[in-house]
Amino acid sequence: MGFLERFPLGPVVGIVPFNFPLNLACHKLGPAIAAGNSIILKPASATPVCSLLLGEMALKAGLPPESMSVLPCPNVRAEQLVRDPRIAYLSFTGSCLVGWHLREIAGRKKVGLELGGNAAVIVHEDANLDLAATRIATGGFLNAGQICISVQRVLVHRPVYEQTLNKILTAVQGLKVGDPREPTTDVGPMIDRAKAQEAYLKVQEAVHQGARVLVGGTLEDTLFTPTVITDTTPDMRVIREEVFAPVISVVPYDAFSEALSLANAGSFGLQVGIFTQNINRIMRAFKDMEVGGVMVNDIPTFRVDQMPYGGVKGSGIGREGPRYAIEEMTELRLMVINRMGGME
Repeated sequence: MGFLERFPLGPVVGIVPFNFPLNLACHKLGPAIAAGNSIILKPASATPVCSLLLGEMALKAGLPPESMSVLPCPNVRAEQLVRDPRIAYLSFTGSCLVGWHLREIAGRKKVGLELGGNAAVIVHEDANLDLAATRIATGGFLNAGQICISVQRVLVHRPVYEQTLNKILTAVQGLKVGDPREPTTDVGPMIDRAKAQEAYLKVQEAVHQGARVLVGGTLEDTLFTPTVITDTTPDMRVIREEVFAPVISVVPYDAFSEALSLANAGSFGLQVGIFTQNINRIMRAFKDMEVGGVMVNDIPTFRVDQMPYGGVKGSGIGREGPRYAIEEMTELRLMVINRMGGME
């Protein structure tokens, strides 16, 4: 007779980014506790308060004090946690550069990395173009583009390229930029001046290399206006790197196979959006795309908490979502009993 059971790994370190500081803390705290582990939450330096409040709420709800710590600290000190052999699992969400570095210094412990991307959307000629344009405007500029599955590259079938581009421009021009505390605001500021300036320079660099800005492209302090650029090439940083800002590039393609190849190009593989009505194209994309998730007739920015979420290639290892994170934070153990051994 055989028995399979999952056992907790041990102490978990959960490192949380600034862009969704409460939601992503919950994605680490909940599965760790449900799996029977303790957890140390390390919030982003720019947004520590959410994790501290979450910790207070968890304690008031009855969580044993020894099962959870919230530790705001500089990144250098966080590295000490990652190196510590008493830590059994590292769950990191953040930049590729930091994530892969932490994996290198983590030793033998298990590691889950949710890193960056430069998510693509493919719009074929049979797509609902109004839906595609509206969703692209949402996915490219929600949270000021500071989402790892933010729409960054829009690949449009050439027969509908001009029509789709005009619809996207209309949708983007209708977005309101301003104070995020105002209910009517669609696009607020970026996290800080340095990040906004970095993204702005990438756009300016693309323009100097031959790209055109059709709308937006201006920066005032931390407010980066929603930006749409065209005439980009694969070697430009706005295409091959993660911009992490309210910037999308619109690129034409001739054949669906070309679109898949363009979407797969590069070092990232988080999620992709495909707008088409053809089931054969959908299944081909599902088979051939080097990503963690394929969103059909929607944007790669779509995510619900319970779905498995994660990427391949440079976008990370492992999966989040409560059930899948619990699997990552536990060890599968087998017991086999030979009943012929004289058991009473």
